[in-house]
Amino acid sequence: MGSTTENSAFRVTRNPWDRRRVPGGSSGGSAAAVAQHQCIAALGSDTGGSIRQPASFCGVVGLKPTFGLLSRHGLMSYASSFDCIGPVTSSVEVPFCFPWTSFSPYHRSGMKDAAIVLSVMSKPAQQIDSTVQMALSSLYHEHLPDIERLRTWPLLGRRFAIVKETIGPGVDISVVDRIVTAARDIEKLGGVVDVISCPSFHLGLPAYYILAVSEASSNLARYDNIRFGTADSSRSEDFGDEVKRRILMGSYALSAGHSDSYYKRAQEVFTTEQQHLHSLNMTLYNV
Repeated sequence: MGSTTENSAFRVTRNPWDRRRVPGGSSGGSAAAVAQHQCIAALGSDTGGSIRQPASFCGVVGLKPTFGLLSRHGLMSYASSFDCIGPVTSSVEVPFCFPWTSFSPYHRSGMKDAAIVLSVMSKPAQQIDSTVQMALSSLYHEHLPDIERLRTWPLLGRRFAIVKETIGPGVDISVVDRIVTAARDIEKLGGVVDVISCPSFHLGLPAYYILAVSEASSNLARYDNIRFGTADSSRSEDFGDEVKRRILMGSYALSAGHSDSYYKRAQEVFTTEQQHLHSLNMTLYNV
């Protein structure tokens, strides 16, 4: 758990581009391995950015699929309302200079690795539990246009939105500059960038933390060395310090005297934000 991969059971992970820096987290190990070309692709789990953030830190592609697209079978659940499995890859389409490209059946047309991995993972045969919506599988890599078609206006007809509250007071000016620069680049490539307002957006982060740690304390209760775990150890030995902190916070938020003040209010914020963003989508994008 955490956004730095400094609390891993497999010791600290370093950023392969600069070992003085963190690789992000919590899927920092996957992102670091792909960035260092130790593997073609790796899996990550995303609860609140744990695929996307380390992918950004390590300069690779991290794809968080729509919630419910992929099975979570085999995942040690953190927060079931948010957990998603997704691929971490070198790029959407791997350049021919990579040494493993020649061994790939896709190497002649460029290896659209993120889309290929997603296509394999979303096949009906892989959906073996109830954490996924049973939709028809799609070969996502077949929908990606060829590189030659992306030379001029690759984002023509695409619309993007920036929530203005996310670039307001309290956000480092260098981060805001990067976001504004990225928006301008999107427009140069043919896309349309809208600036929208969600006045209660700032409530999302504290609500997320309450919901996540609450669900974590519930999910991890099964590792009691009776149902799961080993008989010759204790929970205090099996869990690291960060996990223990989150279990304690979640147990407090769910306790009889505080659940209405914390967990219930966080659920209300979650529902309100969900409805607000949905209405914005319906109004602006007709989706």
